[in-house]
Amino acid sequence: MSTATRLMTAKDLIKLPSGRCRYELVKGELLTMPLAGEEHGALVTNVALPLAQHVKRNNLGVVYGPETGFQIESNPDTVLGPDIAFVCKARVNKTGVSKGYRLGAPDLAVEVISPSDTSSRVEKKVQRWLTTGALAVWTVDPKTRTVTVYESPGEVMVLGEADELNGGMLLPDFLLNVAEIFI
Repeated sequence: MSTATRLMTAKDLIKLPSGRCRYELVKGELLTMPLAGEEHGALVTNVALPLAQHVKRNNLGVVYGPETGFQIESNPDTVLGPDIAFVCKARVNKTGVSKGYRLGAPDLAVEVISPSDTSSRVEKKVQRWLTTGALAVWTVDPKTRTVTVYESPGEVMVLGEADELNGGMLLPDFLLNVAEIFI
């Protein structure tokens, strides 16, 4: 006797209750994650606030918070939620802002590594972002107090507290001292 597993869709996912955990959908399979801890939330804010101020001041696009889902694959659906995301103005103007999940990867995905994350899980997520259209991914690691910048699967740069994170061509003139991220 065999059993068929029913895969979820992005429409199913958006109807789930919020509050006790975070959800993502990978190839139709539901992933449940605990809510972030205090340190994680502070680190997200320490990157998101200066990034959002820079983007708004320079009219570059939209910065999204951690509860925003991006549908990056269909049939079966994959919906991921980075801790911080940026989408450039041209893309936002072309499609507008929907009530549901944003279709496609953000231009920039920022992931703050949680205590429960494994290096292989983080690496898979980074590669998934890059292969579905993200132009850059930044991972913030509180254990090593580093930021790793990925601009392609082969182009990786690790920044320490003495370094400065810059937005490159994607976010012109954005600069943030890595030490300012860590509390």
